[in-house]
Amino acid sequence: MKSLSSAKPTVLMAAIFAISAAVISGCSSGNDTKATDRVDEAAAIARVQALEARATELKGNMPAATDGNAVATDTAATSGKPVIKMPDITTIPDDEYGAAVRRGLQIANHTGQELPNNVGNKLNCTSCHLGNGSEAYAAPWNNMTSIYPIYRSRAGRVNVIQERINGCFERSMNGKALELGSDDMNAMVSYMSWLSQDMPFGVSPEGRGFVKIDKSLTPNTDNGKKLFAEKCSVCHGAKGEGQYKDDGSYIYPAVAGDDSFNDGAGMARTYTAAAFIKGKMPFGQGNSLSDQEAVDIAGYFTHLPRPVKINKDKDWPKGDAPKDVRR
Repeated sequence: MKSLSSAKPTVLMAAIFAISAAVISGCSSGNDTKATDRVDEAAAIARVQALEARATELKGNMPAATDGNAVATDTAATSGKPVIKMPDITTIPDDEYGAAVRRGLQIANHTGQELPNNVGNKLNCTSCHLGNGSEAYAAPWNNMTSIYPIYRSRAGRVNVIQERINGCFERSMNGKALELGSDDMNAMVSYMSWLSQDMPFGVSPEGRGFVKIDKSLTPNTDNGKKLFAEKCSVCHGAKGEGQYKDDGSYIYPAVAGDDSFNDGAGMARTYTAAAFIKGKMPFGQGNSLSDQEAVDIAGYFTHLPRPVKINKDKDWPKGDAPKDVRR
């Protein structure tokens, strides 16, 4: 995903960027992997006009967009931590490993299409892991293969990276786990490893996870409902149902309902969702909301109807569950 200028963009530019990026970076269904999927021109123009009209209503409340990778790069320069960036895809080697890397990238951007038996909704990995899984403060995968295995309190034990990936399939994708030694699992790990090239082993990069949010704030769901209608529904729909192309793939992903993540996903937790919203939403206008606004919106939409995760009562077996965990 290209870095945004630090200069304040026009509303129209922000809208056009949101349309052209189509919320995630995508891949072609052929052999050549592309950085973004394009949407039909006429439909795109209509959506730009709708976004511009809504932006006009909100004018004065939308600060300049902030590029998370640029912020992470600046911070990393002073912190000494490695920098998150998307490597040039032309550097993927033309061998068996490179084929696995390309397969992993394809799965990341077209997860349901590529793995229909493992995905139970209409999301892709890159619905949350933006920029091909390589955008700062959008849960990037860079260097994750060298940080794992790590202890995870939700499991109450040490997890390897394959288990972490399967956690997303069972929760965020509302689906079924991949076989640990399958070619598709190896492809995802290979792609994550390729993203981590030239990064120091075991060092957490600047921009890992999401931005920090004040977890002491109490969500005001009435205000969250109002803000969701004002700032989120134009893309994600009045009920969080998302927007879709004729082929069934999404333009903007569902954040509620049967096509979204289940209530055992990390994004179904108020403060996790609020951190993502704070840093990345509205799309192209990251860090334009206050912590309280982000918490209010998250408190509202995370509790909209969605699939129920089976056996989520087994999470946090040591009794140290965060306060926003869904039960």
